[in-house]
Amino acid sequence: MTTISDRLGRMVRQAQAKGRIPAVSAALHRADRPLWTCAVGGTGNDTPLDPETVFRIGSVTKTFTAVLIMQCRDDGLLDLDDPVGRHLDLPAHGELTVRRLLSHTAGLQREPHGDVWDSLRAPGVDELLADLARAERVLPTGRRFHYFNLGMALLGELVARRRGVSWAEVLAERVLVPLGLTATATGPGERAATGHLVDAYSDEAHPEPPTDFGAVAPAAQLWSTATDMARWAAFLADPAALDPAGAVLAPATVEEMRWPLTTTDESLWSAGFGLGLILVPQADRVTHVGHDGAMPGFLAAVYGRRGGEGTAGAMGCAVLGSSGAGVEVLDLTHALLAAAAEHDPAEIEPWRPGPPAPAHLRGMLGRWWGEGFEQVFSWHDGALRARGADDPAGKPPAVFAPLPERPDVFRTVSGREAGELLRLTRDERGVVVRMHWATYRFTRRQEAFDGYDFRAGG
Repeated sequence: MTTISDRLGRMVRQAQAKGRIPAVSAALHRADRPLWTCAVGGTGNDTPLDPETVFRIGSVTKTFTAVLIMQCRDDGLLDLDDPVGRHLDLPAHGELTVRRLLSHTAGLQREPHGDVWDSLRAPGVDELLADLARAERVLPTGRRFHYFNLGMALLGELVARRRGVSWAEVLAERVLVPLGLTATATGPGERAATGHLVDAYSDEAHPEPPTDFGAVAPAAQLWSTATDMARWAAFLADPAALDPAGAVLAPATVEEMRWPLTTTDESLWSAGFGLGLILVPQADRVTHVGHDGAMPGFLAAVYGRRGGEGTAGAMGCAVLGSSGAGVEVLDLTHALLAAAAEHDPAEIEPWRPGPPAPAHLRGMLGRWWGEGFEQVFSWHDGALRARGADDPAGKPPAVFAPLPERPDVFRTVSGREAGELLRLTRDERGVVVRMHWATYRFTRRQEAFDGYDFRAGG
């Protein structure tokens, strides 16, 4: 009988062989199972390949810098709509906002001034800032998604200035230590795989030179293991499970980061970008959230899974490879997450009776009509909810929270019309006879906008 471990291991071995990748390390984290790992190939040096082998994770680093920026925002050190020049003394482009830089919609050129990938010499902080006037605005701000390292380098320096220590020190103190990411660092250490470029027409694997990204470190400097990165992916998908006290970020802030602000391709909406995070929609309202990474000799894909039947809590996967051309790494993470949810789904929790709805709300539960469509209002898990009568099963409901000292007014906290008010209107007997949600009228029977009642004929 084939176990889920066998199935996932075969997928890793197949990708390693097909992609001709010297070393592949994969890990799957989930709250309801032991950590799963698989390592295939060799490090290219004298160290053995195992789950503790370190790989460069490239632009996955950006997700850490994004979290540091959101910590600054939550601590009142900045606002996402601040111009970056408010916090950094810049010779140019200081009007670009933190939000635009995080979402790659600022229109700034991809790299710092100069041929960084020719020389493999990244600028220091002073040089990076001094040369900013020579960097182009290649697109109008907000016009479209345009990926860059330069913007993330500026955000990393912003973090360092607001905290008063280096970006690396802030990262270690405020993210790596609290989450137990002990193998993640700005350098390779002693357990690192060698990065390679594999010849397209032979089996030769040429070692790529190690590079230090200098002032651009907040965009791509980090090294880590698949086990650490699977845990990080689980945090991005389900922060309450990995950080219940909110020591790193409040779950609501991570949710804000996951909201798509732009698509990455105008004609193929297969991925979006939030605040420093890539969002990859799957079937049945499932989303994979995380980031890919590439540096000379290495590719990485680190994603957590949200939503959908079979998805476990704190479900994250990382695949790290030691070939700059081994693109199979990038799809494998998504395939492993999907296979784990399908073939080893999370246990189904039994339903148990709960306390009744509050007395003043019981009479308003059930079906209401608004804009010509039925909405079903219910009380589940201690909250008032609403969903369309014809909504597909997987679509999340709207959830409401009461306003203090206003028992018949609610704020929509998630789902349809998030942020809008729901107001109940009662007759002289205290019965709810009408509701207004986002100002639209809801009644017990279907009515036209002029009040025409189809059942009563007037």
